[in-house]
Amino acid sequence: MSPRKRSVTIRGHRTSFSLEDAFYTEIERIAQARSMPVAALIAEIDAARSRQTNLSSALRLYVLEDLKGRDDPQGSEPPHT
Repeated sequence: MSPRKRSVTIRGHRTSFSLEDAFYTEIERIAQARSMPVAALIAEIDAARSRQTNLSSALRLYVLEDLKGRDDPQGSEPPHT
């Protein structure tokens, strides 16, 4: 499972990131569950991430936190990057 390079427009600027298909599928699922376009979710994650974290890593961490939150019977806050 190798990362695939993908492109998205965030706030009018084209940017690219590399994600494995499994992570991208989860990003699509989260966006659909939140009734928002994938690009809007990625823009939200991008805006919240630390500038020391690259976008690809921030997306993976967001997915991880989302999955952990679904396994938490107490329910957890939405993921923060």
